[in-house]
Amino acid sequence: MPTVPGRRKFIKQLTALSVLPVLEAPLPHTADSNTGKEGEGWTFLFQGDSITDGNRTRNNDWNHVMGHGYQYIIASKLWYELPEKGFHFLNRGISGNKVTDLAARWQQDTLDLKPDVLSILIGINDVSAGLKGNKEFTADQYEQGYRSLLEQTLRQLPTVRFVLCEPFVLPAGGVKDRWDAYKTEVDQRRMIVHKLSREYKGILVEFQAAFNKALSKAPAPYWIWDGVHPMPAGHELMAREWLRQVGRQLKFIR
Repeated sequence: MPTVPGRRKFIKQLTALSVLPVLEAPLPHTADSNTGKEGEGWTFLFQGDSITDGNRTRNNDWNHVMGHGYQYIIASKLWYELPEKGFHFLNRGISGNKVTDLAARWQQDTLDLKPDVLSILIGINDVSAGLKGNKEFTADQYEQGYRSLLEQTLRQLPTVRFVLCEPFVLPAGGVKDRWDAYKTEVDQRRMIVHKLSREYKGILVEFQAAFNKALSKAPAPYWIWDGVHPMPAGHELMAREWLRQVGRQLKFIR
């Protein structure tokens, strides 16, 4: 049995570890990690709005570090199945964000974190702002802003792998009342994400197609309760689709 001073030293060490700024500070990054062995030590960063935010913590509470949603499911699975890889998973989604909001915090919340894999899901708030009459959130402005983020990223992180996720909607909640308008605007931005994924050699994750297919199993509110924010089953669907698409190109993901 350890002596009292020994126990005090052990507790002191644990306390010191618990207050490290592990969530908000940049994690270590190997300069040539994208050319390393099977993604070892890679950092995966999820960026976006409330769907990605998932009520995540902004402190050192690792119980809620990834939030509650598709990004949590992805990180949990890969952390569990591939501990030997030494992956880092980060979530910097913020509820209500649009492309312009990402731009305002891109350096600190993306570039400074030096991700090897950058997953972006953004667009539904841009759509909602446009439908409310804000002329600053057209599809063209969405494309320009999104493209600027990708260009900035490649200049500072030339080996980064992009995972570009479609925005999506289903006819449920308030969206159902304006379904034609929402579908038209979301489809425009979906096509922009398709275009950018081709131009920047990103991995495209087609969430809308996956949700459309799921309607054969259960109605829209089962998957997305208000037409925008997924139910637990919807987040599981998203995680599976993300892993399926990303795993096609990053073979160490299974």
